[in-house]
Amino acid sequence: QVQVVESGGGLVQAGGSLRLSCAVSGRTSSITAMGWFRQAPGKERAFVAGIRWSGGMTNSADSVKGRFTISRDNVNNTVYLQMNSLKPEDTAVYYCNSVNFFSWRPTGSWGQGTQGTVSS
Repeated sequence: QVQVVESGGGLVQAGGSLRLSCAVSGRTSSITAMGWFRQAPGKERAFVAGIRWSGGMTNSADSVKGRFTISRDNVNNTVYLQMNSLKPEDTAVYYCNSVNFFSWRPTGSWGQGTQGTVSS
């Protein structure tokens, strides 16, 4: 089991950027892939982007392709989500979680998340 602590959220104007961080601890040796998810008000939690721990192959939702970039620092057990060209519809609580290597579905427990708010 791994634990995650998300940070880096905040308020930004449309077109701006945020860089989210996810500090991972616990059984980090068991991690095969990590992902970012988000939940907007009134909507289900949705996959945003994922990265395989070894190799670094990534996957992302169509809605964020070209704007968001996921990366990881294996040495420091940290996952990042660089969010550029932000839109009001990106406003959500962003969560980090371990994900299945093949399906990108979440496999761990949810943390508190970090709020990203984009104003128009």
